[in-house]
Amino acid sequence: MDSAVTDVDDGCKKEVSSVTSVGVVTSETMEPLKVKHNLTEESILKKSPLTYFLEKLYNENSLWSTTTVGNEKGRERVYDTIFRLPWRCELLIDVGFFVCFNSFLSLFTVVPTRVVMTSWKLLKTRKFKRPSTIELSDLGCFVIMACGVTVLQQIDISLIYHIIRGQATIKLYVIYNVLEIFDKICQSFNGDVLQMLFHSAEGLARCPPEMPSMRFWIWRFISDQVLAVVATIVHSFILLAQAITLSACIVAHYNALPALLVSNNFSEIKSYVFKGYNKDNVHSMVYSDSIERFHISAFILFVLAQNILEAEGPWFQSFLIDMLLVYLCEVAIDIIKHSFIAKFNNITPIAYSEFLEDLCKQTLHMQTEDVKKNLKFVPLAPACVVIRVLAPVYAANLPCSLLLWQFFWIILFSAITYILLTSLKILIGLVLKKHATWYVNRCQRRKHHLHPD
Repeated sequence: MDSAVTDVDDGCKKEVSSVTSVGVVTSETMEPLKVKHNLTEESILKKSPLTYFLEKLYNENSLWSTTTVGNEKGRERVYDTIFRLPWRCELLIDVGFFVCFNSFLSLFTVVPTRVVMTSWKLLKTRKFKRPSTIELSDLGCFVIMACGVTVLQQIDISLIYHIIRGQATIKLYVIYNVLEIFDKICQSFNGDVLQMLFHSAEGLARCPPEMPSMRFWIWRFISDQVLAVVATIVHSFILLAQAITLSACIVAHYNALPALLVSNNFSEIKSYVFKGYNKDNVHSMVYSDSIERFHISAFILFVLAQNILEAEGPWFQSFLIDMLLVYLCEVAIDIIKHSFIAKFNNITPIAYSEFLEDLCKQTLHMQTEDVKKNLKFVPLAPACVVIRVLAPVYAANLPCSLLLWQFFWIILFSAITYILLTSLKILIGLVLKKHATWYVNRCQRRKHHLHPD
């Protein structure tokens, strides 16, 4: 007899013993039978619904079938997503915004002053002296701005405005998104073009006049200058069209601004959040958000200028509400985007502190290990758009008088504007330097465990 099976009357226990050729009972043969017994339909059906519910009520977690018990690491991730990372991300974007603004103000304060000083030296000495690299670079930027503003002055903003305003809401959304994509492309391309121009300026300034390569560097500087002018004009037109589209959405009678903000911002979340990124990609993305925040400020300035020139009746309160809505949506979307990108890609909030440290080192002109970590922003196109937008506002407030008096008022308005912008430039520059020094020292203390993060 090879096996013996003993059945117990209550049906709750069965003993199985297997006798092999050597007379050994193996436990391996018992386990499958036990599992089979536990999974039998008979044992499940014998339980009443009340017994089944009471077992779930007293013996198991209600969601154990679909969730697991968390740990301290999971808890930290949750609080990082909703508390720690949004604060650091917004701080980094705001500091990047003011770095861009500081560079933007340099075009209206430092660059014109250097050009005037160089011209004054030339007129005073009446001897041509080859300009330095900085003087050539500033001259190139001044020429780019002058050409960009001259071309934009020929554009009829009212015509473009009425063409864009006549489109449906979905078309406005498409137009704005297409322009935003080309804006980012032009921003990246213009950065490379301006680097080429500065490199050519450096080569031209250092090349001895008696060398045969002098002509080569002259033609190279001229060609880079022409390319920079064309690229800036194209970028300026894209920014102007984007500002006109935003203005058309704000004043549309069917309230197209919320539809534009919702569609544009949530498509941004869809495009970024559910993709894989590393720290370098996120680093560049934060800088791109700072530049985008600055461009939105330029668009708002355009809307303000258009309201000053054309709006009738009380308009300032509705303007403030619309601008507050635009900024709040942008801030909220940036926070949500970066919080969940960091969550899905296991990027800790300390990484954003490292990004801010790199930006502070760039502000202090400290040499970083990787040039790719620098914030690259070319303010030439936004400067052209701002000048094109504000020039009619200044012209509308000039008193009607003789040409000589109008020239006097132009000089007076320009001088007042220059003083205000220079004061703002000094204030922002000093605050950025002080903040950068404090934060870099703080990061050094943290690395030596002298300061908690």
